[in-house]
Amino acid sequence: MTEPLSVIVITRNVERELPACLASVAFADEIIVVDSGSTDGTLAVAERHGARIVHQEWLGFGRQKQFGVAQARNRWVLCLDADERLSDRLRTSIEATLQDPAYRVYAMPRCNRFMGRWLRHGEGYPDLNLRLFHRDHAAWSEDEVHEHIVTDAPVGRLSGDLLHESEASLGAYLEKQNRYTSLQAKLLHARGKRGSAARLVLSPLARFVKFYVLRLGFLDGVPGLVHISIGCFNSFTKYAKLIQLSRSG
Repeated sequence: MTEPLSVIVITRNVERELPACLASVAFADEIIVVDSGSTDGTLAVAERHGARIVHQEWLGFGRQKQFGVAQARNRWVLCLDADERLSDRLRTSIEATLQDPAYRVYAMPRCNRFMGRWLRHGEGYPDLNLRLFHRDHAAWSEDEVHEHIVTDAPVGRLSGDLLHESEASLGAYLEKQNRYTSLQAKLLHARGKRGSAARLVLSPLARFVKFYVLRLGFLDGVPGLVHISIGCFNSFTKYAKLIQLSRSG
């Protein structure tokens, strides 16, 4: 007997991205859209795809996703962002897995589309993400940004890619990264961490060597170079903001 599946998607003003996301999970027994105040056509899109809409003011990424998990009627849940969708192979893998799950938590490779190209190396792939799980054995962390699944259970791996549209435009992507680095710096500061000149230099350098050289990011051409360069700048910016917070408070 196939285990019933609930899909959870958190949303706010994502009418452009949401149709492809929800269409890719039409096989699920339940789709839950947790919306934090959309003013565009997001809710109409959700209704057209038969999703159950739950309104929840923004709690931060981790708490918002865990709130969605708590609304599910089924024990098995799949969590997606609105700018993600299942490839055909991944959908088939999930359906086959739920017929007789060998694990209680599953990871899947995520393929990021950036500057019009699907990145297959470096930081952009395989970018393993834990998204399919039995909710008695895993939960979202409470992190405001870069939230992740917390579990003590062994992790299985699915085949096929989770397709992620990384950015609507390069400008929008940079704006999002600026917000993320501010959140990361605040979290580090709250935990008593401090930045340094060494971290400003070494963290971006180590990131570049790891992803662009060792993990062959250069094979993704100009989009790969831009993607890792922004990632390296994010590392620099995060610690620069942390230093500023430390000196101001």
